[in-house]
Amino acid sequence: MSWYKKKWFWLFLVVILLAAGTGSALWLKKADSPQFRTAKIERGTLTAAVAASGTLAPVISVQVGSQVSGQLKEVLVDFNSIVKKGDLIARIDPETFEYKVRQAQADVDAARAQVLTQQATIAAQRAALSQVQVSLVDARRDFERKELLQAKNFISGADVDKARATANALVEQVKAAQAQVEVAIANAGNVAAVVKQREASLAQARAELERTAIRSPISGIVIKRSVDKGQTVAASLQAPELFIIAENLTEMRVDTAIDESEIGKIKIGQPATFTVDAFPGKTFEGKVQQVRKSALTVSNVVTYLVEVTAPNPALLLLPGMTANVRVVTDVREGVLKVPNSALRFRPPQSDKDKNSSTTGERQQGGKGGKGGPGSASARVYRLEAGQLVKLPVKLGATDGLMTEVESSDLQEGTEVVVGTADAGDKRKPSAMGGGPRMF
Repeated sequence: MSWYKKKWFWLFLVVILLAAGTGSALWLKKADSPQFRTAKIERGTLTAAVAASGTLAPVISVQVGSQVSGQLKEVLVDFNSIVKKGDLIARIDPETFEYKVRQAQADVDAARAQVLTQQATIAAQRAALSQVQVSLVDARRDFERKELLQAKNFISGADVDKARATANALVEQVKAAQAQVEVAIANAGNVAAVVKQREASLAQARAELERTAIRSPISGIVIKRSVDKGQTVAASLQAPELFIIAENLTEMRVDTAIDESEIGKIKIGQPATFTVDAFPGKTFEGKVQQVRKSALTVSNVVTYLVEVTAPNPALLLLPGMTANVRVVTDVREGVLKVPNSALRFRPPQSDKDKNSSTTGERQQGGKGGKGGPGSASARVYRLEAGQLVKLPVKLGATDGLMTEVESSDLQEGTEVVVGTADAGDKRKPSAMGGGPRMF
C-alpha cells in the first residue's frame, strides 16, 4: 500500500469513529431525556355517578311474632311457603288459655247471679218501704180522728199523744226503709260493675286464647322461619320473632350507605344500576326511592341510607344479597373531557432539580393551580418542541375515568400528557391513564 492510500485510509477511519461517537452521544442524550405518553382530548357525553355497596331486601316485609307465651303445638309453614292474609301459620298449645277462659266465664256467671240476688233484695226493700208507708198513712188518720174527738172531750189527751207518737215513729221507719232501698240499689250498681269487670277479664282471656293461633298479617312468601314444633316461646318485653314474610319479591329494594361527602348529589328519582356476585356480568336497573335523613356513624365515618328500588320479575334477586350500586347523578352532553391520568401527571425531576422548578417546563395561559379530578381548578400538560407546557383548566363532572374540563387553551383533539414511557416501553400512547377507578 502506498503512502497516499494509507493517508486516505486513516482519514476515513477517523471520520467513521467521529460519526460513531457523535451518534452514541446523541443516542445517550435521547435515552436520558424522558419519553411521554399522550392522549387526545375528546368531546362527548360524560356520565357522573356515585358508587357504594348495599344489601337487597324486600320492599315490604313483616316480622311475625307471638303476643303470648307457650309451647308451639303446630308449625304449618316452612321456608318459601306462599301464604295469604289471615292464614293459620302456627299454633301455641291453647290448653292453659282455655282453662283461663273457663274460669273467667265462671266468674262472670257468679257476678250475674249476684246481680239477680241484689235485684231481688231491692224488690224486697221496696215492698217493706211500701208497707211502712201504708202504716204511716193509717197512723196519721188515726191521729187526726183522735184530735177531733179530744177537741169534743170524748177521749183523753193521753190517747192523742199516743197516736201522735205512733205516727212519728212510722215516719222514721219510712225513712229507714227508703235508706235500705237506696243501699240495695247502690249494691246492685256495684255488682253490675263487677259483672262488667268479669266480662272484660273473660274477653281478655278469649283474646289470649285467640292469639295462640298465629296468623299471617299479609299475603306473601315466608322467607325466614326461626322456630320449630315443640319449641317454647316467651313473650315478655317484646314479641319473639317466629317468621319473616315478604309481601312481594317481584320488586326489591337496595339499602345502600352513601358517604356524607356524596349525599348532596343524590336525589329521589335518579336512575341507578347495580350488580350482584350471583350473576356476574348482569346489570340490574332501578331508581332512588328514598334518602333517609338519619345519619349512621361507624368508626367516625358518617353515612346516610339511600333506598333504591328495582323490579325483579324473574325472581333472580334474593333478600340479603350484596349489591354494588352506581347512582347516576349527572349527565353532561357535548363537553370536553380529559383522562384523569392527565390531571394526575407530574413532570419528572432530576436529582439536582428536585428542590427547584421543573426543568424544561413553561407555563401558558395564566396561573395554574394544583388539583385533580373533583377540584375546582387543576392543570394539564402538553408537549411543544420537546418541552412541557402547563395549561390551567377548570374541572367539572367526572365518571372516574374521564373528567369534564374548561379552558380557552384546549380544544377537541389536543394531545395532553398522561404519563411517562420507560425506555423499554414499546406501547403506543394510550388515552387511559393508570390509577384506580373512582366515582
